[in-house]
Amino acid sequence: MNMPVIQDFSYDPFDPAVMADPLPYYRVLRDDYPLYYIAAWDTYALSRFDDIWRVLEINDGTFVASEGTLPAATVLAKHNDGAVPDPPVHPMPFHANFDAPIYDGVRRCTSGPFRPRSVGTLAGRIRELANERLDALLPRGSFDLTQDYGGIVAASVVCELLGLPVDLAPDVLATVNAGSLAQPGSGVEVANARPGYLEYLIPVVQQCRAKPGSNRIVDNLIAYRLPDGSAFDDVEAATQLLGVFIGGTETVPKIVAHGLWELARYADQMAQVRADLDATVPVAREEMIRYCAPAQWFARTVRKPFEIHGTTIRPGQRVITLLASANRDEREYPNPDEFIWNRPIDRLLAFGRGQHFCLGVHLARLEIAIMVSEWLKRVPDYRIDVQRASRPPSSFQWGWNNVPVEV
Repeated sequence: MNMPVIQDFSYDPFDPAVMADPLPYYRVLRDDYPLYYIAAWDTYALSRFDDIWRVLEINDGTFVASEGTLPAATVLAKHNDGAVPDPPVHPMPFHANFDAPIYDGVRRCTSGPFRPRSVGTLAGRIRELANERLDALLPRGSFDLTQDYGGIVAASVVCELLGLPVDLAPDVLATVNAGSLAQPGSGVEVANARPGYLEYLIPVVQQCRAKPGSNRIVDNLIAYRLPDGSAFDDVEAATQLLGVFIGGTETVPKIVAHGLWELARYADQMAQVRADLDATVPVAREEMIRYCAPAQWFARTVRKPFEIHGTTIRPGQRVITLLASANRDEREYPNPDEFIWNRPIDRLLAFGRGQHFCLGVHLARLEIAIMVSEWLKRVPDYRIDVQRASRPPSSFQWGWNNVPVEV
């Protein structure tokens, strides 16, 4: 793929042109500006795989998440005069705004169902949900691969994990999708979407308080005590579920739909994958994650001076790690703009790295593999309606929200 040349280069993740298509900007950043300063936000952008790998593995307090791992423009507009403190414990924000020990403690409350052994027990149910959707969709002949197939399956899994009725899956999916949209120049205002999310999650917490033992994740959050000995109220406990609610619903459907689209473009690759699905799909899945993962970047705020590329980043300044750029870094992946189903992948940053590594990585991999496999088993031929496919501009979740397909 030939990337267009950008004259008079400047990069800002909230620039409308960047939000519409960030990939050409990432190429220039990697080649010419591996550490790029964005004066408006007093923030540095890292674009190369090795640099991001190095920064994200540092968990000694040099980088903190106290301003959020995905701060909006309104947060970045305030320039800090020195190190930024942790947020107040109450009202407790989403725990990803903290680092150890609070982040680790709350994460342990929610991590049980996402460990490899627990995730493995979900395979049968995910396969059942995938085939239920295919039973309903295939007779229609045309539908949306992201929303109608992957989206409903992923949202159904989230509903069952959180104790919500599965028939709410379409509403949950729509709510999460709406929360990802952003106006050019502003970024994703997650805080504005949270009341909609919490309408689902606060009742779950209240039900678990009334009937302990009904949901392990929520029971753990109710029992958890912060370092000062205090507990979560209902809103605070519900807020800690946002990672499951949003992350489990949003990313996997975009990877599945886009990945199946890429396979459909290359008859030779499709034939090789179909030859032995049990053996090939887990390999193709990793390339789908590298090539199709929609998350663009995550941020950290510097608490201790840090030097990279001959520049010292001062306490209070920010670093955004462009994971989507790392996924296309020629230094890590030869011919990175090509989809190659059996590409050797030794390292992957799509799920992050270090302390804030994605909680749902094992579940995501399982869901992608099952949904791709069940689709290829049951759909001998399909065509993507490229003209109607939709990829809304976004500073963060730049993925194919709509992939119309005909079978």
